[in-house]
Amino acid sequence: MIKLDLKDKKILLTGASKGIGKGLAEFLLENGAQVAVHYNTDRSSAQSLLSKYKNSGSKIFKADLVNQEEVFSLFREVVAHFKKIDVIILNAGVFLKHSTSESTDDWLAVWKRTMDINLNAVGLLTKLGIEHFLKMGAGSFIYIGSRAVFRGETEEYLAYAASKGGMVSLARSVARSFGKHNIKSFIVSPGFTRTQMAESFITTYGEEKVLNEIALNELTTPEDLAPLIGLMCSGLMDHATGATIDMNAGSHIR
Repeated sequence: MIKLDLKDKKILLTGASKGIGKGLAEFLLENGAQVAVHYNTDRSSAQSLLSKYKNSGSKIFKADLVNQEEVFSLFREVVAHFKKIDVIILNAGVFLKHSTSESTDDWLAVWKRTMDINLNAVGLLTKLGIEHFLKMGAGSFIYIGSRAVFRGETEEYLAYAASKGGMVSLARSVARSFGKHNIKSFIVSPGFTRTQMAESFITTYGEEKVLNEIALNELTTPEDLAPLIGLMCSGLMDHATGATIDMNAGSHIR
């Protein structure tokens, strides 16, 4: 495993109990960071993650990001516990199917839920984070985007692509607007990543279908993304603020 010195870093990571978030949390904890491990439903996974790092100073925090008040509470509780936050990694998100062949009411319900989690909660945590970083004198945001922003998605996932597009524009605007205040902002855009959610797709359609879309011989894993994000947390990539880094195994090359 690549080693970085993150022992002085206090990091809020949303969606940390499973998938990409869990892989990132494990890497950050292994490299000495104090991590606010956010989860919504899978408390046991969040607890098991920290069981290996009992003396790290890390803690789990529950919040349903659809609920605005819980987003506020999450931020307040993390600051109260850690006293300061150095990095906010906005990873939590949903990938919900809603074909345009569905009724408009059903389609709109998925659109709203997707926007609430993938963009509205992200926007609110960004606003709260900016206020906190200005007070602390520095800070970094890392936004987990998607290749869907740049290549588009299929018609069943219009809300997902639109929400991630809004996130990327937000991240770039933060970088331009607050760099002079020592606030950095990065975007990491994965493609198909081998997670629990992805396994259901593989079971349905077969791994060969996914492999045929990428340039490499194996699927991206959360462990492939983690060192890059750890580097962003370390401060060694500050001059890449505003940049989008593609991590999609060559499935979409810009």
